[in-house]
This record gives sequence, C-alpha cells and structure tokens, in this order.
Amino acid sequence: MKNLIYLAAFALLMTSCHDDEAPAIHEDTASNLISPALYMNVSTREGDKPFTGVLSIAPCTTGTSVFYGNYVNQKLTPFYGYYFVKDGEVYPNENNRVLNLPAGTYDMIYWGTPQYTEPIYAYPNVREPSYSIGGDFATQDFTLLKNPNDTTYYPTFDLVYARRSVNVGTEDLDAALHRVVSGLKISVKGKDGQALSNSITNIEIRVTNIAEKLNFYTAQPEGNSRTIAFPLVRSTDGKEMTNGIVMTFPSFGIPELQVLATLQNGQIKTFKQKLNAPLEANNKLTLSLSIGDILEEEDEGSFTIDDWNENNEEINVPVLE
Repeated sequence: MKNLIYLAAFALLMTSCHDDEAPAIHEDTASNLISPALYMNVSTREGDKPFTGVLSIAPCTTGTSVFYGNYVNQKLTPFYGYYFVKDGEVYPNENNRVLNLPAGTYDMIYWGTPQYTEPIYAYPNVREPSYSIGGDFATQDFTLLKNPNDTTYYPTFDLVYARRSVNVGTEDLDAALHRVVSGLKISVKGKDGQALSNSITNIEIRVTNIAEKLNFYTAQPEGNSRTIAFPLVRSTDGKEMTNGIVMTFPSFGIPELQVLATLQNGQIKTFKQKLNAPLEANNKLTLSLSIGDILEEEDEGSFTIDDWNENNEEINVPVLE
C-alpha cells in the first residue's frame, strides 16, 4: 500500500494535458462508447509477468502516430487513459481515467512506471510530451531536464512501453510492456573492506553520452548526448557510499563514469573511466568502486518487473590525487 501511495503522488505529476478545442462529434457516436477491459504484463527473461504500477494509454488513428483523443463526459478530449494497475488489472483509484472510445481499430501507445521492490533514486525529472487531438506523437519525446546549477541533467523515471493495434469492441487492452531505460547502481567502498575516509564529505557521480530524449511513439533514443548527475549517500557503518537504482535513457556509445569526491577542506578530487559497454534498455549495471588513499593537496586534482539483464563491473581506484 505504501508503494501505491507513492505512485498516487506520481500520478498527479503525470496528468497535465494541453486541452485543444475538440472537433465536432455526432451525438450517436458519443452515446455508444466502449471502455475496454485492461490486462497488462511486463516482459522479463523468465517470461511475461503481471504489471503493477501507473499506466497511460494514448489511442492513435489506426495505422498512424496521430493522437485520436479520449471521450470524457461524452466529449472528445486530449485526456488520455490513465490507470493504476495491480497484478495486471485495474486497481480502484479515484485518479483512474478510463478510455471511452467508439468501436473500431486504434493504435494504442502504452507508457508505464512500475512499482519497485528495491530502493530507487528519489529525484528523477523529465519533461513529458504534450497531448493534443490530431497531434503527431512521432514528433513528441520524453526529454531529460537540466540541473539548474550546472550543465548536467537529472536521471529519468523507470519507464516501460508498448505499442499495439487494438480493435475496441472485440479486444481488450492487453500488451507486454518492455523496459526502455537502463538502470545504474553504484557502490563506492574503502580499500580492502575498510571504512571510507572521513575526509570525504560527499560524492557525485556523472555519466556521459546519455541520450537526451526517448521518442514517444517508438521509444527510441534521440537528441544530443547529455551527462546525468546524482549524489551517493554514506551507509550507517561508514564503509560505503551508494545510491538507489538510477534510471537513465540508453547511451550513445560507451559512457564515461566520472566520480567527484568533495573533501572536508573543500577540494574536489575526480576520477574518470570509460565503462566496458553502452548502457542499454532493460539492462541494469551494478558498479563497484574501491577507493584507496586520498592525497590531500593544495590544488584540486584528478584523481526486474525487477528481473533485469544484470551486468557487473568492478573498478579499483588506487589513489585519488
């Protein structure tokens, strides 16, 4: 229930639309609407599993990426379908907004945010696409948002996606959702299991070559390469600094990992190294770093739903200079 309350808060974030003037409709069309049943799964290595989380559904005119709209109170509006889903079926919630459509075939675009069972980064931020009747979703994107204090960008939400043709009136809303973001888990530890140096006050992680956008219609990475940034948190025993799983758009090529360690004296020590492989959709990279000695000088210097394809890299950082 606690997770569903969190998702309810996220629901409020996701419900903004651009309310264009609705086209004229025939009264008999609006009075013969159908609300299809919904059954959602998530694709994993072990097969499809029931989806739990928040789901949006945008119907397009059949064979196109053009947004058809959704009938609300017998009027065609740009307010897409919006559902809380538990174990693959609609979960009763006052924020649910069901699809009401005339019988016929539509291309449905599904985007969801799964409920998580392990800690996840708490401050993702993206700009969402706009919704207008007759608008072309092929020109819309989820876009990374820039941090206000520097040139880096926020991580994204966990996102799953599907696109499927549905005959409303004879078929249900059912699809196998696919995760279209990559996960990153970082752990920075002291050498040989020792506690991290007390001289380190905070660590920021930066990852380069991250796609700026995900196309709303295709879920493919687009735009320029960006650098995302997020902080690590020290464990209670002081032996490591880590983060809840950070979600990123896939990378363009192999990213560079940058570690910025701020010391008590204000110096910033840095470490940079290329990863072994690109960050790909539906992959989770667990990365362990071991920090050796820290040279304090006058100058700053260098120094799955939760079942994912998990890769692991270990990097040894002998000295931060």
